[in-house]
Amino acid sequence: MEIYISTDVETDGPVAGRHSMLSIGSAAYTADKQLLGTFSANLETLPNAAPDPKTAAWWATQPEAWAACRRDLEAPAAAMPRYLAWLKSLPGKPVFVAYPSAFDFPFVYWYLMEFAGENPFGYSAIDIKTFAMAMLHRDYRASGKRAMPREWFDPVPHTHVALDDAVEQGLLFCNMLEANRVHPS
Repeated sequence: MEIYISTDVETDGPVAGRHSMLSIGSAAYTADKQLLGTFSANLETLPNAAPDPKTAAWWATQPEAWAACRRDLEAPAAAMPRYLAWLKSLPGKPVFVAYPSAFDFPFVYWYLMEFAGENPFGYSAIDIKTFAMAMLHRDYRASGKRAMPREWFDPVPHTHVALDDAVEQGLLFCNMLEANRVHPS
């Protein structure tokens, strides 16, 4: 059985290793939208990394989210093995899900390899916007959230807090799975 691990990361720049992952949130869902559990951690920054100026300027506009991701910091060397153990405790094979996976997956992959020694996802990663593109029969850039049917969305906030956003996009993904099963392309 596949378990869909909806994941959101908050970072201080666009490149894993050069910039730090500040927080990670994951919500594990079955295909029928059952939430099996969640994981979250706020991470200490990497000692040899520096924040990206554009990202730092964006964070200055998000004081509540910034405060949330700087509370209760853990060393990546402690948090990522804990994350790996959580992933392995789930009752199926993990599939990474994100919006956009091209941003989140490289950070999670790098941090897992660097601090936990393995990546149980392999290269199993689903990008929600790409899935929407296929379902909507539109170009990629015309398949963002504004183009998606309202019934795909549950009434939960997008807060830029990693776990909140992981839960939100996991619900979206499960709703899309159901819509695709009911009305396949």
